[in-house]
Amino acid sequence: MASQSGAPFTAVAADRLELFMSVIYAYLPNPAVSTAAYLTADDAAPSDGIDRISGLSDALLRDIVSRLPAKDAARTAVLATRWRGVWRSAPLVLIDAHLSGVAWPPTNTPAVAAAVSRILAAHPGPFRSVHLVYSRMSERQAELRRWLRLLAARGVQDLVLVNRLWPIDVPLPRTLFNISTLTRLYIGVWKFPDATGLRGVSFPHLRELGLCFVLVKDGDIDAVVARSPVLEILNIHASIQGMRIRLVSNSLRCVQVCNSKMEGIAVVNAPCLERLILSDSTNSDGLCTRVKIGNAPRLRLLGYLEPGNYGLEIRDTVIKAGMEVTPSMMLTTVKILSFDVCFGAHKDIKMMPTFLICFPNVETLHIKSADCDHPTGNLNHRFWEDQAGPIISVQFRIKVMTFSEFRGEQYELSFLQCFFESARVLEYAVITMANPRFTSLSVGEMLSSLQNMSDEKWASKFNLSVSGSDGEGDRHWTFEQGADFSDEDPFTPYEIPSSTWFILFSSIYMCNALDSICKCFMKVG
Repeated sequence: MASQSGAPFTAVAADRLELFMSVIYAYLPNPAVSTAAYLTADDAAPSDGIDRISGLSDALLRDIVSRLPAKDAARTAVLATRWRGVWRSAPLVLIDAHLSGVAWPPTNTPAVAAAVSRILAAHPGPFRSVHLVYSRMSERQAELRRWLRLLAARGVQDLVLVNRLWPIDVPLPRTLFNISTLTRLYIGVWKFPDATGLRGVSFPHLRELGLCFVLVKDGDIDAVVARSPVLEILNIHASIQGMRIRLVSNSLRCVQVCNSKMEGIAVVNAPCLERLILSDSTNSDGLCTRVKIGNAPRLRLLGYLEPGNYGLEIRDTVIKAGMEVTPSMMLTTVKILSFDVCFGAHKDIKMMPTFLICFPNVETLHIKSADCDHPTGNLNHRFWEDQAGPIISVQFRIKVMTFSEFRGEQYELSFLQCFFESARVLEYAVITMANPRFTSLSVGEMLSSLQNMSDEKWASKFNLSVSGSDGEGDRHWTFEQGADFSDEDPFTPYEIPSSTWFILFSSIYMCNALDSICKCFMKVG
């Protein structure tokens, strides 16, 4: 294996690249078929030897075959004379991972690329779903162009196309823009084709677009979105450039940008946008990422805002710490809001109250406490009283609050105490402790700090759940989570309890607290 510069990779570098590719694969949609699936029959009904499958209609046989992995589907031709033409007339589902005898993760196998070429050429279409993630396409540019022409001619609907490993700037041919039948498109580890000069509609049926570690020029994403009139979901992962995105779309409902370098995102006009999710996406060189929200009258869910790293602009006003927020600076439709906050950093908590004021109708607030290596200032309870003041959403709207990665630090406790003293309609609060392997305190010490909080001035009676962490200390977000519209709140760490049963802190099972997950419910007030 060679690097982009031609120098050979060491074994360590190759392992790191494989690890990186495994992250890319985790953000891809699942294939339409699986080799792990199996069929079952009713054991109670004895077999009489009659072939009932061949008696099914041609349309039903084609539907059955289209749900099989490509190898198995092609093999049905040997079952009987009637089956010979079924595979060729059934919509093709081609997953190149199913063509290799090598276990996951995929490797750059020439035999797989050759098999893909034979299948694409042999099958007359239509192509329902094609996932090609096994081949290093820097070595197969001519083959890639031929594949794309065949995919366009056969009317592929669902396409996942990933370049294996290095180099990262393999150009994806503009032939991609000719595949007008696409309803879902995910591409990974490519240089995006130049979108300048596009005319008319490029993807009239595209509803979901995903870009994973793709080199994109400013304006190219904007151009593709503008030329996809029914696009609902835009997902971007692992962009290493400082992206600037400007969204104008009458159809977008969900935008997710994860683990990316981003100079700014501007929602200029998106009347159907419901969810804007920015997960671990910040600017380089310590600069703030600009998040501008213009016309988004249906925006209901927003996160993960980082007060110290994001510069928020609402309509034409830049939001600054301590400023007087007028109604024109508020987003009243947002009901679910999520923050990543370093409570020990002055710039974070100084901006956070102003951010909260901009969302007066938030009903569910999610907070992740970020690690702070060098706390600044005396960020105690008095600081929050002086800085925050009355916040409408905290006092009269927020019914659910979750606080994850709790480390038992005094500045976290000061925020929680002030919040609980102000939240008059709070019904549930969920606190998840950080994994003790990544903190200076044990589970017992973190729990003890919560037990010592004074509830005398808390503004409401609410249910408090405290749990230990069972993860590595980091949230792993997936596109599937954020784009699942059946889940009203994908930020929720787990289902908020509806029961009225509570366990007091004193009755927590503590014998194995250092290694176990501690869970408790408490009636406060």
